[in-house]
Amino acid sequence: MKFPGQRKSKHYFPVGARDPLLVQTKPQAEQSASYIVGIDQTLVDIEAQVDVEFLQRYGLSKGHSLLVTDSVAEAIYQELQSRRLIESQFAGGTIANTLHNYSVLSDSASVLLGVMSQQIEVGGYAYRYLCNTSSKVDLNYLQPVPGPIGRCFTFVTDDGDRSFGINAGLMNRLTDDYVPAELIQGASALVISAYLVRELEGDTIKQATLKAVQQAQAAKVPVVLTLGTRFIIDEQPLWWREFIERYVTVLAMNEEEAEALTGFKDPLLAADKALEWCDLVLCTAGATGLFMAGYTEEETRRETSHPLLPGAIAEFNRYEFSRPMTRAACERPCRVFAHIAPYMGGPDFIKNTNGAGDGALSAILHDMAANRYHRQMVPNSAKHQQACLAYSSFSQLCKYANRVSYEVLKQSSPRLSRGLPEREDSLEEAYWER
Repeated sequence: MKFPGQRKSKHYFPVGARDPLLVQTKPQAEQSASYIVGIDQTLVDIEAQVDVEFLQRYGLSKGHSLLVTDSVAEAIYQELQSRRLIESQFAGGTIANTLHNYSVLSDSASVLLGVMSQQIEVGGYAYRYLCNTSSKVDLNYLQPVPGPIGRCFTFVTDDGDRSFGINAGLMNRLTDDYVPAELIQGASALVISAYLVRELEGDTIKQATLKAVQQAQAAKVPVVLTLGTRFIIDEQPLWWREFIERYVTVLAMNEEEAEALTGFKDPLLAADKALEWCDLVLCTAGATGLFMAGYTEEETRRETSHPLLPGAIAEFNRYEFSRPMTRAACERPCRVFAHIAPYMGGPDFIKNTNGAGDGALSAILHDMAANRYHRQMVPNSAKHQQACLAYSSFSQLCKYANRVSYEVLKQSSPRLSRGLPEREDSLEEAYWER
């Protein structure tokens, strides 16, 4: 397990160092692993350069997004391959992206639950999915299905317009037989998205997801929900509030999803409202940066040395040096808020906004898993006198999530190809020391 982010004081982290004093403090069962589990709709993003005649031939609408049947999707794919029109094929899915980035950052295992085509053709979309996923992501629990996984086609015409064709395939056919209880119960977190509970007739992924969530709750494993898109929340906001209050520990969203859920346009107020239903909130807000909100114990809360920030909640970041806890673990819960502006003002040129929020969430998950790992390896550390959700403070969590988000924004793919640099190659080395 790599250290989450960068810091001068690491509290004997990584604990794998061959320190004779540290070895004495390690528990006997030190082989116990820290991993996270995620459930996702397995899909591949396929981008191709086509002409208008191609779109018309397959009944696609220029500049719009349409659902396509399995037969049409297969015909499209075969023609794109035979004419060599495909420019890129990337493994997609908000949770799979998050797990991949988590494993790249932490150098530790994660487990993906979902479906995979039983028959895989070398060079095909399912093959590309496997190739584009970190070897640290355990795919052995995927459910084999006799058909395609999801495919999202992006068609780019000569004038630069982008049209979309979406085929679900069998990506929503995960059954609860492929949700192992012992796997969920041993995880540091269970990660799901709002997409999983919206299903059509014949789909089974919602039932499988609810089973996993209930198993996690029974084992006191944190359930992490990312909302994905505001349109799903707009359909039934009351249902989502009740679901979050009943099951969710950590909530990740952007400012539009936050408004749909809470009714507040201001991301700080939206995060504050969401704390009525969950314990920790990550809210990305585009050029404004990102916000975090959560709980800590009033007696041990720590004041910031940073300037106090104005906002809808005055001086809201006063206790951002505190570490997050669940509300139930606090005798006297105190709400804590933190904010950070985009790293270095954001990239000079943003190649792709897809996945920036997933990248930020992967950093939070890394910190949560690192906390459990450190507690297993150094149980008598001062870091664990209280039952905290994460290893780091709200302030440090913001820094780490912000830095990872920047790294995703400046590349073409939502998936990291490598971890963060050991040393920043600019004056922003001071970023971690602020």
